[in-house]
Amino acid sequence: MSDRSRDHDADHGTGGRHGAWPGQGSPQQPEAGIPEFGARRLLYIGSGALSAAHLPFWVNWLRAAYPGLELRVLLTRSAERFVAPGALAALSGREVVRDVWPQGPVVHAPHVELAEWADAVVVHPASFHFMSRLALGLADTPAMLALQCTRVPVALAPSLPPGALESPAYRSHHAALSARDNVIVVPPVRGVSTTTGRADAALAAPLPDALRALEVLRSGALSGAGPGAPAGTA
Repeated sequence: MSDRSRDHDADHGTGGRHGAWPGQGSPQQPEAGIPEFGARRLLYIGSGALSAAHLPFWVNWLRAAYPGLELRVLLTRSAERFVAPGALAALSGREVVRDVWPQGPVVHAPHVELAEWADAVVVHPASFHFMSRLALGLADTPAMLALQCTRVPVALAPSLPPGALESPAYRSHHAALSARDNVIVVPPVRGVSTTTGRADAALAAPLPDALRALEVLRSGALSGAGPGAPAGTA
């Protein structure tokens, strides 16, 4: 698989060197209460930003908050640098999907199966590189091809290094993704960069806030207002 298929942000300043933690290393706390969420099958994608290390916390929270929710966790290759698939499998109750093409013959195409199974998708965290690949229409991994083809609501929670929000490249990709009818980009929150020590990084919004935005998008589609009824950002 080519380097292009990898979603980590090492070349762009995030990932292991420029990932950021809110406060003392615990996940950013959500707004009070558990948001209403009506999806039955959620595909939870973690990409290669340092905050992927928080996924066990959020998967455990999802299982407790929504006992009837069917959950599948997918990790990109770079996300596996920050979190162990075995831990997520134990917490989610099913095998973690790895974002690589099968080496041998398969009966079902993995990207089609993913797109058909999910009725909602959240990418949390969404690295700069993951956002860029998605915006450019790349389809070089099962997750990317599934997201390019699905019509179900997709929430993206960017996790970005210092300066990324002002980057012309990021602004262009953000605008392209926000223009998609079934996509909502959840604004990041300010956090401390592990490299600069300053509050100049943009962290992925807490997962409950991403689900709240996703439900607005999903409800708009179900009501007939069209998936594009909300604005491109929450």
